[in-house]
Amino acid sequence: MLRDIVSIAGDARIEKGSIKEKMAFDTGKALVEAGYRVQTGGLGGVMEAVCRGARSSEKYRDGDIIALVPSYDATEVNQYADIVIPTGLDVMRNAMVANACAVIAIGGGSGTLSEMAFAWSFSRLLIAYNNVDGWSSKLAGTRIDGRDRYPDIKEDKVYSVSSADEAIAYLDKYIKQYTKRHKGIVFIDGIRK
Repeated sequence: MLRDIVSIAGDARIEKGSIKEKMAFDTGKALVEAGYRVQTGGLGGVMEAVCRGARSSEKYRDGDIIALVPSYDATEVNQYADIVIPTGLDVMRNAMVANACAVIAIGGGSGTLSEMAFAWSFSRLLIAYNNVDGWSSKLAGTRIDGRDRYPDIKEDKVYSVSSADEAIAYLDKYIKQYTKRHKGIVFIDGIRK
């Protein structure tokens, strides 16, 4: 059975015992328990905590944790990843991370900001933690731009959450509605859409 993949974006470096580490761990665990696969950029910080949380779930199965690493070196990855894809794309791999069924942001700097912008442009379901510092809290509850991505979803925005349970609730409610796939930038009537 094909399972939805949810990407997590966030800080590559976090303090042990921080709220970001707790939110990331709890989110990874909750995603696997809810039947989702987890995808990250495969490095440390939020990415590692999410993967560690996913692996701690009693429902964890080999293959639940996907890492899209920026280098060509499959060994440059945190120890909790199951499937390692060495993209060789450096920061450009952020577009691949953002093209999952949904993206959850936890804190983050410019890399997370780029992943959130890509996810928005790709019409992906986008969820952001509002209780940690970084781009997730700055964009939580907002629309990144004025495009009408889903006319049938009146509240289309970056959904704001403060817990793994809230994130799972938004995923369960909306993931089957956010189904458009980016087909490239096109010009219509001389206007780039």
